[in-house]
Amino acid sequence: MKRYIVWLLLVSLLPAAANAQASDSAAFYLHKFAQNIGKETYYRRVSDSGVSYAIHFKFVDRGRPVPLEARMVLSAAGEPVSLWVKGNTSRFSTIDDSIVLHGDGAWVRVGDQSGQERVVHAPVFPVAGYSPGTVQMLLLQYWRQHGKPAKLALLPSGTVGIHAAGYDTLRYYGQQLVLERTVISGLIWGNELVWTNQQGGLVCLITNDAEGDKLEMMRDRYEFLLPELIGRAATYGMELFAEAMKGSGGAGSGGGRGVGAAGEAGTLAVVGGKMVDIATGEVTNDAVILIRNGKIFKTGTKATVPVPADAKIVHAEGKFVLPGLWDMHAHFEQAEWGPAYLAAGVTTVRDCGNEFAYINAVKRAIDQGIGVGPHILKAGIIDGPGPMGLGIIRASNKYQAVAAVRRYKDSGFVQIKIYSSVQPPVVKAICDEAHRLGMTVTGHIPEGMDLEQGVDSGMDMVNHIQYVPPILALNPDKTINWDDPKTAEGLDFIKEHGTVIDPTLGVFEMIFRSTMDTITDMEPAFYTLPEPLQVLFRTMGMPPEQAAKYKPRFHDMEKLVKVLHDRGVPIVAGTDMGFPGYSLDRELELYVKSGLTPLEAIRTATVVPALVMKQASVSGSLMPGRSADLIIVNGDPLHHIRDIRRVQVVIKDGRVYDPVALHKLVGFAR
Repeated sequence: MKRYIVWLLLVSLLPAAANAQASDSAAFYLHKFAQNIGKETYYRRVSDSGVSYAIHFKFVDRGRPVPLEARMVLSAAGEPVSLWVKGNTSRFSTIDDSIVLHGDGAWVRVGDQSGQERVVHAPVFPVAGYSPGTVQMLLLQYWRQHGKPAKLALLPSGTVGIHAAGYDTLRYYGQQLVLERTVISGLIWGNELVWTNQQGGLVCLITNDAEGDKLEMMRDRYEFLLPELIGRAATYGMELFAEAMKGSGGAGSGGGRGVGAAGEAGTLAVVGGKMVDIATGEVTNDAVILIRNGKIFKTGTKATVPVPADAKIVHAEGKFVLPGLWDMHAHFEQAEWGPAYLAAGVTTVRDCGNEFAYINAVKRAIDQGIGVGPHILKAGIIDGPGPMGLGIIRASNKYQAVAAVRRYKDSGFVQIKIYSSVQPPVVKAICDEAHRLGMTVTGHIPEGMDLEQGVDSGMDMVNHIQYVPPILALNPDKTINWDDPKTAEGLDFIKEHGTVIDPTLGVFEMIFRSTMDTITDMEPAFYTLPEPLQVLFRTMGMPPEQAAKYKPRFHDMEKLVKVLHDRGVPIVAGTDMGFPGYSLDRELELYVKSGLTPLEAIRTATVVPALVMKQASVSGSLMPGRSADLIIVNGDPLHHIRDIRRVQVVIKDGRVYDPVALHKLVGFAR
């Protein structure tokens, strides 16, 4: 029987020839940061026995090719017969899957695991991941053919939810183009948005690749419509969660409806907690925090601050009350990040580079109350020319630099993020114009420059600790020579210029991780993550031998955080994505591991970000007049930093959220 299955697999992968009756093809452009980075093409052949699709998929992401080949065969009745996929799904991940269906069984091979027989019950469809988009188009056609079930089983494993979400009308060369919008959930983490034409052909798929980066597939002839669909996707994605929150118990003290929403009449009182003065570390026991119209208007103890009789009470007895946390290196790639951030106590993020239309729509939806998520401070990304460039907003000269900065300023961005291919003279032009307009500048240190040159050109902040060692004295193995005068000079330069450092230690911990290490040492909540995220992170890291070589360099990064902090350099906690929400907790744990006290670590995610982003009068502390953004923690994070994970209640703009309900909303098993 096994030999027959193997033979059937091989035969199904051969191109139909002698009995071919018709063939056609279609192409989709692949985009990241709205930039066309590649193409997917399918070739469809129809024969008496069925239909075969030969699919070629490839994009180039920051200079690295991501190629993939696939072959799908359907019977003449439209039933799946086989799927074979091999290649890359991101810069850092590969796939090699084969699936053959026969009767009520299937032969499945995933990676280097030998083929296994599995019992299947129709309807079932083989899908190997977000790519190629052609397979998702065929999945939707199969779903319609089988009566549009709410759930559909997949091979090699899992299920997806699919539901029709409505229609969108766009202008296409002076005529109306009506597209059907469908939501697919569970194939990646969260929801994909898909638009198809009246014939069921794929027009646009907005998804996330295996790095967690947003990726769009757009039918070639409709490419100019992509910015419009990106904006609509952001709004629709946010609306899905806002609607779900109404009846989910996601908001409100103790799981009730929205309590103390911004602008709502009446008073919200947080009563009985241990309120932390984040500047001094002083703790006020049996505290009362009164909130009106989304702002803190009075704080004190029960003995000094009477609670109005009609106030809505949030009980915090015995628990610590802290300002809401900041993530200073976010990439809000999909709507699911909103509830995930809030569930972890993150009430403000700095989005360090995103698609222009997408992040504008996401922020607008949250600010208008039709989306669920933290406050967003937008940092607009500008890159230079060349194959390593990222995104579509590029600057090759002073005039393009000025135009790009002004475009961001006019759309409410507060900061510019410089990326890795910007030329040195253009870096200065960007910084000069940003400063003239009252904006600050952060980013990577571009190729051909070092941190000192970037700061001398006007950069106020630097993303990633990796850019600090090159201006210090290094040993032959690239570790830091801490005793060399050059190291002291480099550290003094950073201090004297007031440069803000966003270390993202957690990113490097993940990159340098041995794949043999237990991942729960890094993320204790790993097995509560949605399954697609577990698959994404499980194999990230290095072989043990390679990881051992990098360990001394990672220890230097940890030590750098402590050394810079002790010299008075502003350190701000950022994650660069990672485990949604939880990675900020890990970043703070790593700062404590480096030698900071828990209070000092918490400041890097509260008052220090507020200061450097010129928001100290708005956020970062529990002082009267500040936004009512706070968390109630069932533990003592001032002595045990890991307790920062034990967030029981989140309040943003005076509205109360239940972290358990928020996590449930986006597929976490908490």
